[in-house]
Amino acid sequence: MGSDSQTVKRRAFLSRLGAGAAALGALGAGAPALDAQSGGSARWQPTRHTQDDWLEQLPGKHRFILDTTTADAFGEALLYANNFLEANKNAYGLQDSDSAVVIVARHFSTVFAYNDTVWAKYGPALGKLINLNDAKTKQPPTINLYNSSAHTSALPSMGNTVDAVLKRGVHLAVCQMATRFMAGGLAGASSGNADAIYNELVGNLLANAHMVPAGIVAVSRAQERGYSFAHAG
Repeated sequence: MGSDSQTVKRRAFLSRLGAGAAALGALGAGAPALDAQSGGSARWQPTRHTQDDWLEQLPGKHRFILDTTTADAFGEALLYANNFLEANKNAYGLQDSDSAVVIVARHFSTVFAYNDTVWAKYGPALGKLINLNDAKTKQPPTINLYNSSAHTSALPSMGNTVDAVLKRGVHLAVCQMATRFMAGGLAGASSGNADAIYNELVGNLLANAHMVPAGIVAVSRAQERGYSFAHAG
């Protein structure tokens, strides 16, 4: 009698165990569907914006972005960009076109994305805005110092001019916010119109230059599009 009772109890327990396992299985089977509906299992992807599409359109098997905020940092970025291309050529047998390289010119380095037309007209005022003097004349510069081979040998670019680096395929991301700031400062110094000066600055960017909403945003967007990041300075 005792044995029969134990057998009944054992069967009842196994029956309940099986029912519980089936219920858990049903819940588990429904979990992925629930996650998919709620977005819980979806892999995060950055939102793409048309303003940043130029970063995607640059050719290259490798992507690299250098961030700069000061005059010295901009010169260092020219040197690093050149070194990056040289090392890829000599050690990997790559061409310059195999690399998409971008230098971000923001904050006080933004002015070096402007050509000599701007510097001839606004150089003294720009020099005061960013506290920069020509080492040769001890006066605010009237040329883009990083585009003068007579100056770059004594600057952090170590002989690399911005034109020479851009001709290798390097691009510039130029901060619009900083350019607006510079235009306002120049307008105040000359009693000019800030909007007109802003348009003048934008119309005199160097080759391969792209005006971006903000340099710091370009740093973020480039990394979202697969660019490796380095800070110069």
